[in-house]
Amino acid sequence: VQLVESGGGLVQAGGSLRLSCAVSGVTFSINAMGWYRQAPGKQPELVAAITSGGGSTNYADSVRGRFTISRDNAKNTMYLQMNSLKPEDTAVYYCNAADDDSVETMLRGGAVNFESAGFGSWGQGTQVTVSS
Repeated sequence: VQLVESGGGLVQAGGSLRLSCAVSGVTFSINAMGWYRQAPGKQPELVAAITSGGGSTNYADSVRGRFTISRDNAKNTMYLQMNSLKPEDTAVYYCNAADDDSVETMLRGGAVNFESAGFGSWGQGTQVTVSS
């Protein structure tokens, strides 16, 4: 599997960014997917998840109402629209598969184990930096 994240950058607090994730090497349309992030000195977390068909989404409390996850199965691509960004959103953002256990962990506010989550391999991520 190949996962290529893009769209990160430096933005002021209150600003917006749109992340993209191009997926190849797997049948994208049958996999529930999610956006993960890891901030310096913090455990990685799943922040948004979407079902295979895109009909259902879930969000971590920290981003609900500000972030919107979506996907285009015809393009094997997933997106994360991030609005009203805060300095605490600063992190490297990754995309990967997100199973029901990962979503339940997210909704409980738990951390993610990068070694066991997703497809088992990760892309390079995209850096998001929000200045105050």
